[in-house]
Amino acid sequence: MPGSPENLSAGPSHGKPVGRRIFLGLVGLGAVGVVAGSEAQNALSRWLAPVMANDPTGLVALLPLGDTFRFYSVVGSVDRRDASDYSLTVGGEVATPATYSLTDLQRMPQTNLTETFHCVTGWRVPDVPWTGVRLSTLIDRAAPRSGATAVRFRSFDGTYTESLPLDKARRADCLVALRMLDAPVTHDHGGPVRMYVGGQYGYKSTKWLSGIELTTEEIPGYWERRGYELDGTIDE
Repeated sequence: MPGSPENLSAGPSHGKPVGRRIFLGLVGLGAVGVVAGSEAQNALSRWLAPVMANDPTGLVALLPLGDTFRFYSVVGSVDRRDASDYSLTVGGEVATPATYSLTDLQRMPQTNLTETFHCVTGWRVPDVPWTGVRLSTLIDRAAPRSGATAVRFRSFDGTYTESLPLDKARRADCLVALRMLDAPVTHDHGGPVRMYVGGQYGYKSTKWLSGIELTTEEIPGYWERRGYELDGTIDE
């Protein structure tokens, strides 16, 4: 199973595989990043992103970068959005579909959490502050129909999707996140709006969130269609 970063968004290869010599050199760079501290690690993660996206072996995701996020996407580059052009749709099996701007979401009641982010490949980032709108709030506003049992998420990268059973989507630690690490969610982290799903591995926390759809059954997402478990509950 290939390794992957953050919300497991390192996709299939679109370039040349990473050779053994290059990989060993990158391992050395990773070790330098650990010694140099978190700022150097974050810079190194961004510098490695194009290499990671073209690594079918998944080995680059195992670089010893320490307790820091890895940055990439399943489609390579993702267009940036901000308050002027961002929107989030909520629809599917609901009585009251809606579309929210970034300003709309910012004006809604906000929930703060501090939790450790876990990647299924083994790395983690402890004590990450998150702020956002509880997903349950948007679900309740949409008034799910009786047949709705799950939620599907879409990314504005045009490719990535994920899902949750409705009961897990209603948990208090499931956020439509507007802030993380005490700042607005950056583009690299999946901003301006992304999911944070507490108690689940990172591939459930969809980056570049653009759509929330209530469905009659849980629909496997991008990585489940490539072998990952539909249930992303963290095993601890």
